[in-house]
Amino acid sequence: MALKATVFKAELQVSDLDRHYYQSHTLTLARHPSETDERMMVRLLAFALYASEDLTFGRGLSTEDEADLLEVGPDGTLLTWIDVGLPDERDLRKASHRARRAVVLTYGGKAVDVWWQQNRAALAAYGNLAVLRLSAEQSAALAALAARSMRLQCTVQEGVVWLGDEGRSVEIAVERLQG
Repeated sequence: MALKATVFKAELQVSDLDRHYYQSHTLTLARHPSETDERMMVRLLAFALYASEDLTFGRGLSTEDEADLLEVGPDGTLLTWIDVGLPDERDLRKASHRARRAVVLTYGGKAVDVWWQQNRAALAAYGNLAVLRLSAEQSAALAALAARSMRLQCTVQEGVVWLGDEGRSVEIAVERLQG
């Protein structure tokens, strides 16, 4: 018998002073059985960083060739493709050709260093690709915020993110490796 996804609900209030975007979002996150709280919360952070009315979560880890988050314009144009983790360079090549903007939000400490050294030269060819990095400490702090029902506030100012609930707050300085 296959394990089912665990459903998490989040009320996310985004105040992005850099983009002048202020909106509340009611989100449903399906956490695949093989997904950790850390990865799920990094996906949530990616949503907060690129929040828009048209940004949605992809179908999940079990669906190949689909982003973790997608933004599709009203005319059906794929505007933004966002992957979380350490995706294969071939997948990022496809994403950069399909979407106007492609983003990868990496996390995982030393593994990111190895992945970046292996892929840096190839990824430099994709002008519409942004590669961002979270430290292992930051992604672990995000994981501590995970709960089945979350009410989160996110403020973005000058590239620094504050994400928190009623009792805790995490400060995140996302490092831009490319783009």
